This record gives sequence, structure tokens and C-alpha cells, in this order.
Amino acid sequence: MDTILRVGIESGYEGRAVAWALEHPGCFAYGADADQAVTGLSAAFSEYVDWIARHEPSPWLEPLEPEMQVEETWEVYSIDKAYDLASEGYEVNAWFRHDWKPLSEVDIQRGLNLLAWSRADLLAEVTHLSPQELNARQPGERWSISGILGHVGGAEWWYLDRLGLAFPRAKVLEEPFERLEAVRQLLVEQLPSLADSRLVIGMDGEFWSPRKLLRRAVWHERDHTLHIRKLTGE
Repeated sequence: MDTILRVGIESGYEGRAVAWALEHPGCFAYGADADQAVTGLSAAFSEYVDWIARHEPSPWLEPLEPEMQVEETWEVYSIDKAYDLASEGYEVNAWFRHDWKPLSEVDIQRGLNLLAWSRADLLAEVTHLSPQELNARQPGERWSISGILGHVGGAEWWYLDRLGLAFPRAKVLEEPFERLEAVRQLLVEQLPSLADSRLVIGMDGEFWSPRKLLRRAVWHERDHTLHIRKLTGE
């Protein structure tokens, strides 16, 4: 028996394609092109189902072989300060029709669970590391592991800011673990108020909604947890 996976393709993200399982925040796959990303999403979905089952006594997904249904493709582009297309500038990431859909109370409760599990996974990768290991720079890497943690917290604050839900930028903490905790606390407090919200905001040439916020927040933390796992070789 198959299950349908509604898929959005984001092409040109950091030189590759991302296949998003639109109804399942945190389920995604990369590929050199759209076809490779969609192919990889099948295995990613199986891992995602297992991940939920490890945490949830009554998981809401069954381990079925998915049938991919690509609904939309977004080509990433850059704009300048005048909002004109540019070779370099602000990168406008995917806005799918699915992002217009309000989050239900069930969506939000599941989202809160996903965020809690992804945070636990992230901390499990780093809490045993020494300050030297956290701050060591590795060849070819933009950040140390400590820098990645700060980036995760900063990006989450930025997602909230797109919807006018963040505290002032000046209050974003510098210490990575403190930043992660403070920003996540705000996200967890704000999400329940977004149930059934039709809020959509255009900011800096890009659309944002509660569903897009949740989609990107879970993806971003899971993605960087895997990144850190590769750096530590565990």
C-alpha cells in the first residue's frame, strides 16, 4: 500500500535542489537536481517515520512506501535593495502554495513535538564536547560547531522576525546555548497563538506564513544536527 507525499521542489538552493515533503515539517532531501532530490526523499521519509516512532507511542505516520507527487517547483533567485533581479544580493527562498494554508491545532501540536525532538537530537550531539572542540575551526567549514549553534538560534529568531513575532535584535544573546534556549522558548510560546491564522507577510521581497516558519525551523535544526554529526564523525 502506498501513501502520497506532496512534494515541493526548491531548485538552486546553495547550488542544489531540495525536495520538501510539504505536509511533514522536517522531512526533506537534497540532490544535485530535482530528480535526485525526489529520489532521495523516499529514504528520507522512511527515516522520518522511524524518527517519529522512536518518540511517539502513537505515531501519526505509518511506514509505507511513498508515492511522490511533485506539486510545485520554485527557482531560487536573488534581488538587490531595489527588489530587482541581481546576480548577488538577498536570496529569495521557496514560497509554495501549501505555505498559504493555516496551521491547525493538530499541526501545531505535532510541530511542537517535532521541535522538541529535533532540539534534543541537536543537544545530544554537542553537550559532551569540550569548549576546545566546540570552538575549533575545521578546514572548508564556515563556522565552528559553536558557530553553527549560534547560527541555528539566529536563524530561528529571523524566521520569527519575518512575522513580527521576535524580540528586538539587540536582545539576541551572543552565547550560543543561551541564544538557542531563549529563541526556542519564544517560538514555543508563539506557535499556539498561530492556530488557524491566515497571516501572510511580505518582507524584503519574500512571503512568510506560520506554516513556512514551522517548515523552515524544523528543517534547519535537523539539517544542522546532521551537519554537526558529520563534523564530529559520530
